[in-house]
Amino acid sequence: MSVNGNTVAPREVDEVVNVLREQVIALCADAPRLPSAVRVRAGEVTIEVEWPLAPATVPVAAPPVETPVEALPMPRPEPAGSASPAGTVPVNAATVGTFYRAPEPGGKPFVTEGDLVRPGQQIAIIEAMKLMIPVEADRAGRVVEICVADGTSVEHGQALLLLEPAP
Repeated sequence: MSVNGNTVAPREVDEVVNVLREQVIALCADAPRLPSAVRVRAGEVTIEVEWPLAPATVPVAAPPVETPVEALPMPRPEPAGSASPAGTVPVNAATVGTFYRAPEPGGKPFVTEGDLVRPGQQIAIIEAMKLMIPVEADRAGRVVEICVADGTSVEHGQALLLLEPAP
């Protein structure tokens, strides 16, 4: 590979790509919501990150570059069939990806129906763009129902499991 007319060894390219990947992960961790697209390029070093606007709020003209991300509307649509039975609270997917109940294939699930969970406890994983994103309980409660099969694709906002909140 050539960068600015200089030949770069594959090892150096790997190092640059790893640094870029770490920067993208850090950027996404600090953002108020996950991006819709991420492009990383090593030659001439490029990072492009796109955040979608909700279809109902897309303006005729694109917002000015100076518009802070926090100022853009960020509705959280609820997928069809996401109504929770009375007395339960859903734990929803924070991103699009693949839902996993266990830390590794064939491993013991993080939680099963009937388990008590505490706030911040990891209860699943969503794999998105080769990243393993932990799913954590946002409140204490008992797992009433696991709504998604292991290894299933999930949408942003989809109910993953239902909790009966602790008193």
